[in-house]
Formats: sequence, structure tokens, C-alpha cells
Amino acid sequence: MIKLPERSIHSLYPLALAEGEGVGTAYEYFAKRLVLAPWLANLPNPKSMLIAGLPEKYGSSLDFFLLGQDLLVPEVVVCDERPSALDKVSQSLASAQAAGLLTGLKTRSVLIDHFSRIGEEVGEFDLCVTSEVLQRLNGNAPEVVKTLMRTARNLALFVPNADNPAHNQLSGLGGLRLEELQSMVGQPDRAGYVDMPPFPPGLTRSSTQRQQATSGWTERLAMGGLDMYARLEHFIVLALRRRHAHIVYAMVSRKSVSDK
Repeated sequence: MIKLPERSIHSLYPLALAEGEGVGTAYEYFAKRLVLAPWLANLPNPKSMLIAGLPEKYGSSLDFFLLGQDLLVPEVVVCDERPSALDKVSQSLASAQAAGLLTGLKTRSVLIDHFSRIGEEVGEFDLCVTSEVLQRLNGNAPEVVKTLMRTARNLALFVPNADNPAHNQLSGLGGLRLEELQSMVGQPDRAGYVDMPPFPPGLTRSSTQRQQATSGWTERLAMGGLDMYARLEHFIVLALRRRHAHIVYAMVSRKSVSDK
């Protein structure tokens, strides 16, 4: 049984900075961790972990690397078909480690030809996670999800929410509806909406402001308030979450699907 260490938006913020992002990314990482924790609690501790693809546009999924470190996975494998994305994550990891983060983590990067053959190229894993990837696969997402379900015993998928047009227009990303994602995995263990920050999409801060936010009681208290708000997201009316959440997610274990 897995029990994740407690984290906060304030503690995740330096990871976002290492990626060149800000508090919105730290909020996303915290919110995703909140929905991952109860699912992981019912799973055996993974001995292998795959990050299947890197975000299309924002950040480098350093929260997943932190997850691998927290789970004591011997090695976290990350794959993508874009050399530029693998270069970017390498730089983000180096920045994080220079700041004293993710130093207890062994990683391996794999350049793949195509996600539909990912199992042939990287092997099988106990746990696979992916975020901001499926929406950019030009209609091949259902095929890729089936491949990932064969590749990993446990799979967690996070995708931009197509029912939030304001966020998708500002971010420049495509998306999937929750019903579409659920249909791809069949019978998910868990599925829903997440990442609904109480500030408008597109809010930006200067590099100096971002760095200043790592210290000071005002910023710490503000992020503490965001922690509490994120924990209450699940209790917001479903219709509002459908329209305003940034992400839809689905989690599935091989025990709950036919092993093809």
C-alpha cells in the first residue's frame, strides 16, 4: 500500500520554477497529486515507472519525477518522440537538481518513433503516467491508450479539458472531454475533473516576481490558502467543474480491464 508524503503548493513551486513556469503549474501539480494519492493507496508499490510523453507546451512534468522519487522507484523512464522535449526535460531536471531537488532520482530518457509502438520500444512497467500528451496525437489517442494499458499494469492519464474552451483557447492546446477519455479506458478506477485554480487563465508574473514568491510569509500564506481551495475542488458543483476545470483524468489498473 502506498502513502505519498505530504506536499504543498509552496513546496512544489520550486519545481515549477525549474521548468520556467509559475504558481499555476505548482497548483496543477498539487491538484493532480490530490487525485493520484487515493488511487495509489490501493496499489502495491511500483518497481518500475514510465512517463509516457512530455507536455505539448507547458513545463516538463517534474511533478511525475517527484512522484517517482517519493515512490522510491529505482529508475524513472521518460519517453517522447520529440528530441526537443527530451532536451527540455533534461534542462529542467538539471535546474531542479541544482536547487537541491530530485537529487535522489535515477532517470533514463528514450526517444521513441511512435506512441502506438511504445511497448515495443520501452518494455513493460508497473506504473505509467502521462499529462498534456493525448490531445496532440492527431486522432490516435484511443489506439495509444490501448497500447499504454498493455504496457503498464497501472495507468494514470491527464488531458486538457475540452469542455473548458476559455482555457484551451488561451493555452493554445487541444483537449478531450471526460466522456471521451473514459470510453478509451473502458471502466476506469477513478475519473473526473481537476485543476480549477481561483485565478483567471493566462495570469502571468515576471521572472523576478516568480523568484520572490519562493520566500516571504505573504506568499507562503497565499499558497496555503490555495492548498485549502484545491482540497475543496471535489465539492464544487459538477457543472462548474466540467466548464472550468483545466484537466480531465482517468486512472485504471490492469486488474479492472481485460488484459489484451
